[in-house]
Amino acid sequence: MTGQLQALSDWLMAEKVTLVGMESTGVYWKPVYYVLEERFPVWVINAEHLRNVPGRKTDVADSVWISQLLEHGLVSPSFVPPRQIRLLRDLTRHGRRLTEERTRTIQRLEKVLQDAGIKLTSVASTILGKTGRAILAALLAGEEDPTVLADLAKGRLRPKIPELREALTHRFRLEHHGLLIAQMLAHVDFLEDSIAQTYQQVDVLLRPVADVVELVQTIPGVGRRVAEVLVAEVGLDMTAFPTAAHLASWAGICPGNNASGGKRRTARTRHGSMWLRTALTEAAHSAARGKNTYLAAHHAQIRGRRGTQKAIGATRHDILIAYFHIIRDRTPYRELGPGWNNRRRSTEQQARRLLRQLERIGVNVTVHNTE
Repeated sequence: MTGQLQALSDWLMAEKVTLVGMESTGVYWKPVYYVLEERFPVWVINAEHLRNVPGRKTDVADSVWISQLLEHGLVSPSFVPPRQIRLLRDLTRHGRRLTEERTRTIQRLEKVLQDAGIKLTSVASTILGKTGRAILAALLAGEEDPTVLADLAKGRLRPKIPELREALTHRFRLEHHGLLIAQMLAHVDFLEDSIAQTYQQVDVLLRPVADVVELVQTIPGVGRRVAEVLVAEVGLDMTAFPTAAHLASWAGICPGNNASGGKRRTARTRHGSMWLRTALTEAAHSAARGKNTYLAAHHAQIRGRRGTQKAIGATRHDILIAYFHIIRDRTPYRELGPGWNNRRRSTEQQARRLLRQLERIGVNVTVHNTE
């Protein structure tokens, strides 16, 4: 309980503890961390890094083992963002879950319509557009005539009234299908209101750093929602990561290493934030569809050699590296252009690279152009 955790904090203070280490276990580390972080530096340590001797598994033995590892400097703390970023992270993750639930509900709605013999999605691109809403409302009001239902079409669906009339010939039963559809529509409306409220609060939290969010959106493929997730999952303090490579390693957006005896073996990437990986994957797919950009050209180059999945992984990595430099330097994304790789591998560039290598080993070279 919170009172007991506060008593623990008082006891640690009385014992003159200067560093607290704890194992990360689901969400159960959070109440302890939130109470202790106000008075102590607290290290949350990855459970995989705390393997103890088999056969000695007790809570007390684990506590002693963790303290010994900290005392000898054998472990490093996990990255825990500051409080304001944690609040933002809770909201963006909740908004993502609400959006996914809305999508699942619409898919269930489509299944009910198919069960009733209504093929609306064969003609319209979405069920819940203006036309779809009007047709569903008429069905729930008791209208059964496909001609009347099709005549409710709006906008670009008006020329498709004959196809709609055929698609809306149904076996819809109000007492059965109507009950399910009414509940699903009410659930979708609730979810849409919840999503709007959640992202309104996200906007409030991001208002002090609105200029930084705009800079992040200069990366090709990164829209508003992806930028919010990047800020929420990685934060705005890049001093937590010595280099961009450290950030990519922490996020699990880089190849794993498994080498022994001079031989490289297949290695999986590290487990990183699922939320960050999902957002980066969406941005990578969007960037790959771009035109005349470095990200699109780099993606196409790797896809031709190693396939789509490897290319998406490389594009994710490019976007995350760009985010690191944008946040650290507070500068917009600098477009390298689709021909960057060709310039990098040009004859002049190769000559300059070889000259630098020779100069590093103390060899002076005079270059003569043979052309």
